[in-house]
Amino acid sequence: MTIWNLLAQAAERQPDAPALFAPGRTPLTYAALLAQTRSTVAALRAAGIGAQDKVAVVLPNGPDMASAALAVASGAICAPLNPGYGAEEFRFYLNDLNARALLLPAGQQGPARDVALECGVPCLDVQWDPAGPAGCFELDAARQAPPSGNDVPEPQAGDIALVLHTSGTTSRPKIVPLSHANLCASARNIARTLQLAPRDRCLNIMPLFHIHGLVAALLASVASGGSVACTPGYRDGRFLAWLEEFDPTWTTAVPSMYPAILAELAERSAGRVSHRLRFVRSSSAPLSSVVMREIEAALGVPMIEAYGMTEAAHQMASNPLPPAARKPGSVGLPAGPEVAVMNEAGQLLPAGATGEIVIRGDNVTRSYENNPEANAKAFTAGWFRTGDQGHL
Repeated sequence: MTIWNLLAQAAERQPDAPALFAPGRTPLTYAALLAQTRSTVAALRAAGIGAQDKVAVVLPNGPDMASAALAVASGAICAPLNPGYGAEEFRFYLNDLNARALLLPAGQQGPARDVALECGVPCLDVQWDPAGPAGCFELDAARQAPPSGNDVPEPQAGDIALVLHTSGTTSRPKIVPLSHANLCASARNIARTLQLAPRDRCLNIMPLFHIHGLVAALLASVASGGSVACTPGYRDGRFLAWLEEFDPTWTTAVPSMYPAILAELAERSAGRVSHRLRFVRSSSAPLSSVVMREIEAALGVPMIEAYGMTEAAHQMASNPLPPAARKPGSVGLPAGPEVAVMNEAGQLLPAGATGEIVIRGDNVTRSYENNPEANAKAFTAGWFRTGDQGHL
């Protein structure tokens, strides 16, 4: 299974169903999203970029970043980067990735373009109509060679689709390569955990250069045939407006966003907050049990806390939807990969014993890129060591 396969299946089942929404723009259907992907891959080929080449993507959060990430990953190796980086950071990441090209907004000057020119990385300009369909854009290379209607991306399930760096807070950031199979497995795991269906719509307030937003919000929605409302990212005072504009059935966020959402909700009386949310989700950091209770009380829906990391293509464990039990302070049940606890000697420990959390499964990366020392430390007898302490 590849990302192209997920898009093609969704377009075949429901070509006219909306895939992407965005503020102030008309929705993009699955048929149009598939066509956008095909034309983008053709443009990459016209620029001499093959399936094994890394393409850095530096676009603002929103529908064009969403469709670009899907399209680049379908035809090459997508390496999304934070648009807020400075010159030194872009220099490190572009060199470390050995990027073949860089996607940037047309006409936008700044450190990303300057560093790309300095490093000899070709820039491909992305141009879109702010009044056009959400996620519909053109690459400058597309004007050089019009795409054939029969062009289909050729990557295989085992090929790398996405590369992201670890945070690097205590050491040099490591490159995490994720295959199409890793990403599709994780997307299906999340869709199954959250019981996502074509009727569901995610309000995405997460950055799309991060595994959380890319897989939990975007790819899991595609895997289920649902839709995504692509916002510029969380901004104080906008959550309720987007709730009303897009009528989502769920959202996913990091814990630090929820106190601001609570403050926004507090400005309105409970009777004035109208929505069709089924649940809200939190991941990427521990969630306060107090915030969990307050969000559930304010919105009247369950809070689903999940546990994820880049090396697992996001989700590893999750609290289940009601009527199953949710436990504040717990990351829930294994939700995709196998989960165990291991001691320093590599022995698996029984329930109740504290040790290092280890995982294995179809969604887990097979290795770090060009880093044998990190691989030797991270993998033991087929298990990936997360570096986190916990118990079953």
